[in-house]
Amino acid sequence: MALAGAASACGTSQHGRGDQPRPPESRSPSPTSPPASSPTSAPAAIFVGFCGAPGSAALGTMTGDLDAAGRKLQETIGTYPPGHRIVPVVELIATTAHRSPGADGMYRSRCSDDTVRDYLDAARRIGGVLLLNIQPGRADFLPEVQAYEHWLTEPDVGVALDPEWAVDPGMVPGEEFGSTTGAELDGVATYLSTLVGAHRLPDKIMAYHQVSASVVRDERSLSPHVGVSAIKVVDGIGPASAKKATWRKLTSGMPDRARTGFKLFFDEDTRDGSVLMSPADVLALDPAPSYIVYE
Repeated sequence: MALAGAASACGTSQHGRGDQPRPPESRSPSPTSPPASSPTSAPAAIFVGFCGAPGSAALGTMTGDLDAAGRKLQETIGTYPPGHRIVPVVELIATTAHRSPGADGMYRSRCSDDTVRDYLDAARRIGGVLLLNIQPGRADFLPEVQAYEHWLTEPDVGVALDPEWAVDPGMVPGEEFGSTTGAELDGVATYLSTLVGAHRLPDKIMAYHQVSASVVRDERSLSPHVGVSAIKVVDGIGPASAKKATWRKLTSGMPDRARTGFKLFFDEDTRDGSVLMSPADVLALDPAPSYIVYE
């Protein structure tokens, strides 16, 4: 995600940013029933999604009228070449990094259960899945993910970790890139695998975004985990030539236990007359992405 997000609002820790998760505001179930089988269990599916958060168009298209945004997502999916099974994804920026510390000094805020419920309902209405995007600020990823545990026990809810917003003590989100490690990602994957086993859930997506090489260190410490589908989403910004160069750099030598994803930016990628990469262009990348997300 671009470094505009913090200013506008999208194991053992290696960073020392930890705090304890806040108890959930409520445990009322979503009024929309979960699907009989999660779309994540579909073999060889491609996931295509929009990201966003309430009241902040700068963080993505999935905001405002969620039904209208869902229809636009379905229209986008309709532009993909035939012959692919495509699952819609709603990526909610659930924990948002900020430039101010907040009451606990963690430089982040969490969305309400009502917001998660609204976005999960929107995902279910289009037969999709919900990913909770985590921008942890000075907190650690694991407690931020654990704060949403009662949602992660749903069969169609996963996470998307955004480590460029994961900063060390003394750093402010948005002033420079934050980072994570393969060990920290592995800690989250271990936790998700435990949830999947305990609640007999279908595979759970754990996406992690990466915009530059420095954002994920020692990536090979991320091990495979039963019930967890790890997807590395390359977030390079700019014209197609720049995005492809970032793609080649960040996918070279990545661990084979993770699939690949690709992010497209409606505004940033089309500045100076550049054309947004088409679905055919994206699917022609090597390796072909499993998850394509638009902001």
